[in-house]
Amino acid sequence: MKRIYLDHNATTSLDPEVLKAMMPYLTGEFGNASSIYECGRMAQKAVVEAREKVARLIGAQSDELFFTSGGTEADNWALKGAAEALRDKGNHIITTVIEHHAVLHTCEYLEEQGFEVTYLPVDEYGLVDPAAVEQAITDQTIIVSVMYANNEIGTIEPVEEIGKIVKEKGILYHIDAVQAVGKIPVDVNAIGVDLLSMSAHKLYGPKGVGALYIRKGVKINNLLHGGAQERNQRAGTENVAGIVGFGKAAELSCDNLIETAERLTRLGDRLAKGITEKMDHVRFNGYPLHRLPGHVNVSIEFVEGEALVMSLDMQGISVSSGSACAAGSADPSHVLLAIGLPHEIAHGSLRMTLGKDSTEADVDEVLTILPRIVEKLRAMSPLYQ
Repeated sequence: MKRIYLDHNATTSLDPEVLKAMMPYLTGEFGNASSIYECGRMAQKAVVEAREKVARLIGAQSDELFFTSGGTEADNWALKGAAEALRDKGNHIITTVIEHHAVLHTCEYLEEQGFEVTYLPVDEYGLVDPAAVEQAITDQTIIVSVMYANNEIGTIEPVEEIGKIVKEKGILYHIDAVQAVGKIPVDVNAIGVDLLSMSAHKLYGPKGVGALYIRKGVKINNLLHGGAQERNQRAGTENVAGIVGFGKAAELSCDNLIETAERLTRLGDRLAKGITEKMDHVRFNGYPLHRLPGHVNVSIEFVEGEALVMSLDMQGISVSSGSACAAGSADPSHVLLAIGLPHEIAHGSLRMTLGKDSTEADVDEVLTILPRIVEKLRAMSPLYQ
């Protein structure tokens, strides 16, 4: 059975060219990048080159980029590091209710440490109002953290407009761009961001490696303590193979970004249109226009999302009913509840995210199988007439 993978916002496959670039550093070129002999110097050179490639993807300077173990560490470092560094200037943090749990749970931890956090609401499309950000700022506000694009509904936030407001106030600005980098153009200077988190496995790179952009001149406390790696900012032996893979994935994304985004937008529109034509009692979640390419989140009434996911999986189709990080939870998505969906409708939601290898044939196959599954599940529902 051919498997159709439609969960690229959870993770992506490792691009063959990325694997090829990584292989020498998993075998013969195994040196520690901190060692001064030849194989160590080779590893250090590979890290430097990868840093330049990732920095280029977001319009940054290479010395503003620090490698981490992933997006979660980058989010933790940005928020905890900034909060601790600026504690003598204030104790107030602003974020939104639809952030990834890497941000939300970090903010909850900071509340336990005496910081105050404002969680801004969003509208029915998942958009935060820049005016609400401005109104929430006080003389104690030290950092604003807003995600670039939502991992569940795909809505792209007005990050540039928010950036102008935050910059005028002289407050640090953090963006969780894990879902955006490599999918849409991201320019740290156009946004005016001070701290930006990203992850390799969302753009066909390896798992276990990410990065935090720290604008030159911004000082935040270290999250990890130990050796002098990453210019004394992030201790721990560098994951050389992973970093090289991240660099190659960033390079490939730079080369194909616009073309891939346009193709995925067309495929996503084809999928959404087909669902509308073939099924009733459906609702699409997220902003209709300003959303990630190839991202479709739909609530299908009178069925359970988990049953849909399992039934599709049996037919060789991989989708999700929420974010991968919330798998195993019986609660509805906090994002879907935040945009106003009732519990019963939020429970019947699917997230389908296409990738660079997705085809029209894949979309058409889903549009053939999904309606049949929905019809079968609805026939067992006492609520469906």
